[in-house]
Parts: sequence; C-alpha cells; structure tokens
Amino acid sequence: MTSFLLIAGNNNLYSRYHTTVFIMKLLGPILVLAALSSIVFARVDPTAAPRHYNYRDASKQMRRVYYGELQETLYCGCKYDDKKNVDFSSCDFKPRENPNRKSYKRAERIEWEHMVTAHNMGHFLPCWKDGGRKNCSANDTTFKLMEGDMHNLYPAIGEVNGDRNNFMYSQWTNNPEPMYGGCKTIVDFKEKKAQPREEARGIIARASFYMEKTYGVKLSKQDRKLFEAWDKMYPVTEKECERDRRIFKVQGDHNPFVYEKCPQ
Repeated sequence: MTSFLLIAGNNNLYSRYHTTVFIMKLLGPILVLAALSSIVFARVDPTAAPRHYNYRDASKQMRRVYYGELQETLYCGCKYDDKKNVDFSSCDFKPRENPNRKSYKRAERIEWEHMVTAHNMGHFLPCWKDGGRKNCSANDTTFKLMEGDMHNLYPAIGEVNGDRNNFMYSQWTNNPEPMYGGCKTIVDFKEKKAQPREEARGIIARASFYMEKTYGVKLSKQDRKLFEAWDKMYPVTEKECERDRRIFKVQGDHNPFVYEKCPQ
C-alpha cells in the first residue's frame, strides 16, 4: 500500500512537472515579447520626463549622440575620431596665426560648445553676481540644467570655441576672409562678435529658440530678427533631425523647433 502511494505520488509530481514545463514553453515567448514591448515603448514614450544632466555628466553622455555621420564640428565641419582627435584634412582647417601661441593643443582637441553661452544663461541669476559661472555650476539647480542641456551643446574645435568666447553671433559679410584655413567661421575680436559658417546658422537659431522657450533665456530684438532669418534660410536637415532623435533617447526631450519639422 505504501509503495502504491509513493508511486502514485511520484506520478502526480511527474505530471505536475511536465504540465508546468508545457505551460512555460507555451507562455515563454509571449512573456518575452511583452517584456521587450514594454522596453521599446518606454524608450519612445513622448510623455516621459526629461533626464537632464549637469555639464560634467552631459559631456560623458555626448558619445551617445555624436557618432557616425554626426561626428563633425559645428563651426568648421571637421571630422574627428572616437578619441576626439580632429582630422584637419577633412575640412582644410589650419590653426589661426597667433604670435602669442604657446601650444597647438587646443586646436587639436574637441570641446563641447554652448551655442547659447554660459554668460547669457547665467548672468541674470543671483548666483552669477556672487561668483560667476563657477558658483552657478556648483550651487544653482536651474543653471546646472541649462549648462548640461544637450540641445545647446555641439562639438567644436577648441581653438574656435575659445576664440568665439562669449561673443554674440552676427552676420556682416558674404565673403569672409579665412581665419582658420578652409573654415568659413570668422571672429571679430574688436567688435566681439562671431559669424558662423552657413551650415551652422539654422542649428544655432533653433537651439537659441529652445533655450528661450525652456529656460527663459531672453533674446534681444536684434538676435531674434537674425535667428528668425537663419531659421528660414537654413531649414532643418536630416542630420539635425537625427541629432534631435539621439538626444531624446539620452535626455528624454525634443527641441520642438527641430522635432516639429522632421518626418514623424
């Protein structure tokens, strides 16, 4: 009798085991598909909250945006490699003649340029009056978000980024005298203004509109008139749309002045 119960019990366990295995085999693919679907939809959810970074952390994330065809500098269109070494031959770039130059290192490296400068973002904040950018970067939450917003960051050759400084953008000649070899961007140090190459103008305009809409960084009447003209003259390109899509995947929000003009 005992042996019969053990056999019956074992058969019952055996039956349960195989039933469970059968159910898992049947439901397994469905569960996997459900899990994958939730991941996919989470990535493209347009209502997801932005995941903004401070400038230091945003700089580390930029590789996730600028790779492949987007691995190109804003002001000169120079290509660079994964180690951020600039290929001067890709854009006929030549460092600016400067008798006080101590090194070419800044001309050879990539920096993350704020199209809307840190000064323009922060000078109206109380933290700026008490210690400038350094104090704002350390202690002001709003400034940290602005400083690390990827929609306002673009790779640039360090020397050109440094020369542009906090100068405002402008347009004063259709025949710029070269300052950096074949690069079409020029800087007027006396008048404290910079004229970007044509390919960068629409990008700069739409980034400026975004910063005003998102953070209230006001544009002057002169800047607004210039940027509205650039926005029309230099419309959104597929590269700019791809940049916006990649930033969304990392940061969680779009630049509406770009996104609304891209194929959906």
